[in-house]
Amino acid sequence: MGNWWNIQLNFTDKNGYLRGVPQGKFFNPTNPICKLITENNETFKDCVNIARNTTIKSEEVGEQLLSTCHAGFSTISLPLKIDDEYIGCIFADGFLIEETVDDQKEKLRFYLRKSFHKEGITIEDYIDSLPILSMKEVKYLEELLQVIIDEILLLRKSIIENRDDFNTISSSIKKDWNFENIVGKSSAMQEVFKLLTKISDSEATILITGENGTGKEGIAKAIHINSKRKTKNFIIQNCGALNDNLLETELFGHVKGAFTNAIKDKKGLFELADKGTLFLDEIGDTSPSMQVKLLRILQEGTFIPVGGVEQKQVDVRILAATNKNLELMVQNGTFREDLYYRLNVINVKLPPLKERVEDIPLLIKRFLENYSKHNNVKNKKISPSCLYLMEKYKWPGNVRELENEVERLCVLSGDDIEINEDLLSERISQKSPKNDEFSHINKQGNLKDAIEDLEKEMILTRLDLEKWNKSKASLKLGISRASLIMKCEKYNLERKNSHNKDE
Repeated sequence: MGNWWNIQLNFTDKNGYLRGVPQGKFFNPTNPICKLITENNETFKDCVNIARNTTIKSEEVGEQLLSTCHAGFSTISLPLKIDDEYIGCIFADGFLIEETVDDQKEKLRFYLRKSFHKEGITIEDYIDSLPILSMKEVKYLEELLQVIIDEILLLRKSIIENRDDFNTISSSIKKDWNFENIVGKSSAMQEVFKLLTKISDSEATILITGENGTGKEGIAKAIHINSKRKTKNFIIQNCGALNDNLLETELFGHVKGAFTNAIKDKKGLFELADKGTLFLDEIGDTSPSMQVKLLRILQEGTFIPVGGVEQKQVDVRILAATNKNLELMVQNGTFREDLYYRLNVINVKLPPLKERVEDIPLLIKRFLENYSKHNNVKNKKISPSCLYLMEKYKWPGNVRELENEVERLCVLSGDDIEINEDLLSERISQKSPKNDEFSHINKQGNLKDAIEDLEKEMILTRLDLEKWNKSKASLKLGISRASLIMKCEKYNLERKNSHNKDE
């Protein structure tokens, strides 16, 4: 377009926002007026607004639309639809039409006085540089825009086909790497998955760290299932659940007569896990004496049962986990440095749930499905407002706390399919800004200002609840979509201003 007629080509999304047009820089550097207008902050806002209006009209008309912009240029816009869903608009601007050129030039002269600042160059110099198209050429331009849309749709089809291939490969990987029970689309969890695919098939000792309830045991199981030892035993022992004597007997076994009631030999977990995997949870809770015994088996693969005299040799892969800072414990002298380095060959650090908020809806869906399956009831769903509160809560108990809350909601909701926010635990409701979302409004001040503050907060809250889908939000607010867009402009509301931002 630029090479043929010096015409600017633009895109907007379905909400009317210009895409790829930063202030003062247009795609077509040979069009001096567009660049001149966008260099000025106020006139650039005019461009943004006309783009939104063009998008709204394009969606309403449903076909090509020939109109005039704020500055006097002609514009041609075509709606961009994929599977009958409107996703935005493509439009060309920066030209004049032969039949209306005089009126358009006069409008341009008036408008450019607001932004013209080039010394030694007149407004007429700029206007004379604009392309003038006949209606026949305009028709040809429309056809070219349609070709561009066809190319976009063709490219999308190609991307989808490649994505399907990728999904096939991804499914194959997921089948090979058994992570189905670990939910996570967040970038933090994707990094964990990448690491697991590299380390699961190795023989390295792995230390899994993270807060309580982050799913360390699930990660350990996934590592075992995807290792060469997957056909052998996977045994779990919580090191913080037993005192030293009981833990030693549990791990290493004992011989007959080692202590009262030791009426026969008993194999320990290390021996039972031979050729398999032993997961030592809460390794940070072990005593210094137990740490010495664990270090020996990690170094040499040998141990002596309680009360025994003969060494036993085992081939066990050790996975350990803790919610404590072992490095700090080493510095404080409460955890052996040599054992720490033996355990921490590879560290898998699990993020807390508050750092992977985008995974909360997926986890809730999984827990609802599990409840439905185990209790033979219809699938339940969480209402948008309830989900909003759950996403705002910090979940100090992490995934385990979330799972317990979902089960509680399922029980309290009875036969209701949709679970509403009134059933949430009090701690979750109180942690949300919902209870205090209008408290900052000055109820003794100017009425007009108070009403605008309330309107702004209501719009923000509704947009958050509807995930910034303006069509749904405007319907719930009882106003038109165009009115909502104008109010968002009035209050300078963007997604980054919303309650969904990180706290």
